[in-house]
Amino acid sequence: MSLSPAQCRAARALLAWTQDDLAERAQVSRGTIRGFETGQHALQRATAAAIRRALEAGGVALVEADGGGGPGVRFVTAEDRAPPRHLEPGAAK
Repeated sequence: MSLSPAQCRAARALLAWTQDDLAERAQVSRGTIRGFETGQHALQRATAAAIRRALEAGGVALVEADGGGGPGVRFVTAEDRAPPRHLEPGAAK
């Protein structure tokens, strides 16, 4: 799934992060974040992955577009963080 500028801005808002906060956590420049969020440039694949990892580590999930609406962002729940039941220790295989 690709990351859109709007999703990036929304994820930062949910986490109450500045562009500097995200840049530091993703280990990219603030200019990269600013340029992407304002639509001035696209991201390299590795940069997009680093930003996505940082946002997800911060506690948000990036939601794909579906029949009910466009892509979005939401907080991660404990259920989202739990491994699938078949991968839990002691679970029947």
